[in-house]
Amino acid sequence: MTPALLTLLKSVDTPTVCNAIEVAQGKRGFADFTRGTMLINEPKGVVVGYAATAKIAALNPPTEAPEVIRARRMAYYKLMAEAPKPSICVIEDEDVPNAIGAYWGEVNTTIHKGFGMGGTLTNGVMRDLGDMAPDYPVVAGSIGPSHGFVHVTDLDCPVTVFGLTVRPGDLVHADRHGAVVVPPDVIGRLAAAIKKMQDTEHLVLGPAREEGFDFAAFEAAWAAFEKART
Repeated sequence: MTPALLTLLKSVDTPTVCNAIEVAQGKRGFADFTRGTMLINEPKGVVVGYAATAKIAALNPPTEAPEVIRARRMAYYKLMAEAPKPSICVIEDEDVPNAIGAYWGEVNTTIHKGFGMGGTLTNGVMRDLGDMAPDYPVVAGSIGPSHGFVHVTDLDCPVTVFGLTVRPGDLVHADRHGAVVVPPDVIGRLAAAIKKMQDTEHLVLGPAREEGFDFAAFEAAWAAFEKART
């Protein structure tokens, strides 16, 4: 991924990326996206990067020895700190749908931002909404007050967040709409696909925003739109 593509992806929303993937593939039916409604700490925040993954649990105390838990925690932070950039953190909370452990708050957002990561995608819990690190978007499953018995259970593994399976190294785009995994084979064509899609949509959006827009104008605009997208 080039710096120009990263800048472009940070400037568009996730629905745009979903549509552009279909343009690049030349067909509908792309399905590697989240299901359901997610929450975000920054309404205009966009999370883009290669996934560094882990799993957590918090509902019950860990059953492993404290030194094992601590070693895995340190291995987790090392993984996040050394993840290839641009990187994001993708965490599956194994307690869902009964998740209580707010792993994402002031402390962890500040740490992960300090590591140079671009944000987080999780089906788990976030808190400290007024004190989270600025410009570090967290797309999460819920909001709650406590960390419970939160601990890392696995890392550098496939994870599932709101029906979307994310593997280490996957390119992920996420915002307040949810998240999508970008297929590797379309990355090189994604910028052109985004431009084509935006130009095509403007064939309808431009006239619709003009004074005097009526059905006749719509009919002509829609015909041009259908011709362009086929």
